[in-house]
Amino acid sequence: MNIEKRFSTDRATPAPENGGRGRVAGLVARPRLWMIAAIVVILAVAAFAYARGGKAPAPVASPPPRVTVTVPGRQAVAGSITTTGTLAARREMPVGIAGEGGMISRVLVEPGDWVAAGQVLATIERSVQVQEGASLAASINVARADAALAQSELDRAKALVARGFISKADIDRRTATRDAANARVKVAQAQYGQAGARIGRLDIRAPAAGLVLTRAVEPGQVVGPGSGTLFRIAKGGEMELAARLAEQDLARLRIGLPAQVTPVGTATPFRGTIWQLSPIIDPQTRQGVARIALTYDPALRPGGFAAATIASGSVDAPLLPESAVLSDAAGNYVFVVGPGNAVRRQAVKVGDVSDAGITIVSGLTGTEQVVLAAGAFLNPGDKVTPVRAPVQRPAA
Repeated sequence: MNIEKRFSTDRATPAPENGGRGRVAGLVARPRLWMIAAIVVILAVAAFAYARGGKAPAPVASPPPRVTVTVPGRQAVAGSITTTGTLAARREMPVGIAGEGGMISRVLVEPGDWVAAGQVLATIERSVQVQEGASLAASINVARADAALAQSELDRAKALVARGFISKADIDRRTATRDAANARVKVAQAQYGQAGARIGRLDIRAPAAGLVLTRAVEPGQVVGPGSGTLFRIAKGGEMELAARLAEQDLARLRIGLPAQVTPVGTATPFRGTIWQLSPIIDPQTRQGVARIALTYDPALRPGGFAAATIASGSVDAPLLPESAVLSDAAGNYVFVVGPGNAVRRQAVKVGDVSDAGITIVSGLTGTEQVVLAAGAFLNPGDKVTPVRAPVQRPAA
């Protein structure tokens, strides 16, 4: 009994040792108070969450991203088509052997020479043909002598008819003889003319005035009808650029439109006009040919490569910067901000590309809000905050 009472007394009233044991007990009690306060706060939060239906507070939503948009409108855009092609003579005339041929005795022109219509380009050795011509000329004289004799005999016979020495049948025979002799004269003359024509065809002549492009014959060479082309001449020196174009570009062109042609190796453009458009489209490449007529210049060499810019008139269409137009396997497209500031994809067909921007041929009316940039980071249906791009005013 006394032991329990003393033990209780000792726990209730600790014996002070220099006042230190009571201070330590106070420090131990303080963390316990902080723990109790924390538990109370947790319980209060849990009670608040339970009062709201057992759900945690919803996080605060971030605002939609800001994107720069533009309303392009419509404006008159000068259309142009850029293409490449090969230079050639507009009318190339191959010149070969027109007669029986022979050995070339002289060549009178070189590539790059200008020739007139009918000018001799080369000659073929003709000594045999000249002798044949002389023989035929002599046969004409023989035929004429026979015709003169037949005419004299007929005249004498007609004088004797009145005296009864010559019958009417004799007169008819002598008349026939005279007519046959005259006919032989004409045959001899025709043969002589034919020989002269053959000799004339031994001169290789230019069929029209123009520029000699190539020469494929030398003196001493034996040529004939199967020798092929000996000279090539550009009629009038006129040149052209044969430019291959896609069928949709070819449909925008017409004969007479101006063009600028720049050959490879020079920065000087040459003015030309379209003189012919291909009436067919290649089913394999889906392309046609536009032929651009050019006047002669030494820098325009047939067979060379050149670039061309063809003016295709003006179109009324929206114009967008390159950053606004995207493309993938499905084609070209832009992002448009629609109702509720939701982004949607809009397929477009592009036209000419210039320093001013890209012409939109179809797909936009010009009143849409088109995303200028950052389109690659957007997806259809995304919510955005559109910000109108500042209007670019021309410098005074």
